[in-house]
Amino acid sequence: MMKKTAYMGLFLAAALILSYVESLIPFYFGIPGVKLGLANLAVLFALYRYGWKEALCLNIMRVLLAGFLFGNLFTITYSLAGAAASFTIMCALKKLGSFSIMGISMAGAVSHNIGQILVAYFVTKTAGVVFYLPMLLVAGLITGLLIGLAAKEVLKIITFAQ
Repeated sequence: MMKKTAYMGLFLAAALILSYVESLIPFYFGIPGVKLGLANLAVLFALYRYGWKEALCLNIMRVLLAGFLFGNLFTITYSLAGAAASFTIMCALKKLGSFSIMGISMAGAVSHNIGQILVAYFVTKTAGVVFYLPMLLVAGLITGLLIGLAAKEVLKIITFAQ
């Protein structure tokens, strides 16, 4: 139990560091909301290593702490919506057992973007935000694949080391 708690603390620290690093990367394609999603690496790892309860706790703590440290109330709102949509889809697909970690990561990234667009629509009451969706979906597929590949490799290394 103590070992798992220590690992979860390390995963949270890693997620926060990755969130900070991502905030420093000038990654802008003219579409608000396009990000690499580096912190999701820690969430994916926790989901595969420990299960949905631990990953959910990590995800919520990551969003709240990163929002307070590197963002504001709006970033927390958008991030929570995206994280909730993403996490729900990733858990459902993992439970089905017929998707790879890359597929689950890609679906999570796309779901995250859809969740954020829904919040943007309700906040702005502007249907025009939907025009961002195609670019966000493509970006989600690409970044989700990259994060999924990284998570797969990290899982191999960590599993081998133990």
